[in-house]
Amino acid sequence: MRRADPLGLVSGGEGAITGTVVCAAVIAYGVGHAESTAHLSVAIVATVGVYWVAHLHAVTIGSSLTHGHHPLEALRHALVETLPVAAASIIPLVALLVTRLAGASLSGSAWTALAVTIGLLAVYSYAAGARGGLDLGGRITSAAAGACVGVLVALLKVALH
Repeated sequence: MRRADPLGLVSGGEGAITGTVVCAAVIAYGVGHAESTAHLSVAIVATVGVYWVAHLHAVTIGSSLTHGHHPLEALRHALVETLPVAAASIIPLVALLVTRLAGASLSGSAWTALAVTIGLLAVYSYAAGARGGLDLGGRITSAAAGACVGVLVALLKVALH
């Protein structure tokens, strides 16, 4: 029996990881620079949107060039394939908005959303280790590596701004 994965966040691992890492970078930057929750939310959606459009275009062109697909067929394929890039921003955005509505400061909400993105990277990496046949130690190492990617992206983004 197939599990429900309408946004492709499990089956579209590459796109989900890309979208989540982009979210982490935008949120890390926004922790000290965003003027409002709306400003940070728009920054997240717009930045992830740019990456999604770039990925959509690349997959569309690649499908046409590599497989000889008609451009419309290639676009339909690319829309399904790249949806996880855009969908990956939903969970961090929900974390940002829910904590903000619960009364947290913008900075506190942004830090929470950043922690959520890092947690997602750890979960995705743990799941990848499990599907790859790793034992518990390997899965935990894989999860730690995923979390480290999120922390590294956040540190680099903060250091550059």
